[in-house]
Amino acid sequence: MSFLNKTYKFVKQENLDGFLKAIGFPEEKITPVLSFTPDQKYTKEGDSYKYVTQGLDGPREVTFKSGVEFDDLIGPEKVPAKTTYVVDGNKIIQTVKSSFGVGTFTREFVGDDLFITMELEGWNGVAKRQYKAA
Repeated sequence: MSFLNKTYKFVKQENLDGFLKAIGFPEEKITPVLSFTPDQKYTKEGDSYKYVTQGLDGPREVTFKSGVEFDDLIGPEKVPAKTTYVVDGNKIIQTVKSSFGVGTFTREFVGDDLFITMELEGWNGVAKRQYKAA
């Protein structure tokens, strides 16, 4: 798990606007999200992991155990959701079930790169973000 304890900085993205439109995100809020590029960091303590980033509404820290579903609040509107993270080697697969639908965020760590792929049930598209360890 060489990805732990590194800070990842944004590099580029593609089709994030398509993903946001697919979940029904308000049109006037899409542009601010597209320009928002927060750092990400992942750590582990015992059998729990911690994901730390900056949300549009302030700092966000999520502590999770691999494979254990928990109640979550997502986005600036704090939409209730059920979230599960599964750590599988160099991947962290996050499944989010909310009123937006069921979304899957696959984080794959390759060397010093972090690739995030975002998919949504019923949407025939894929959004991607790339980060680089600082």
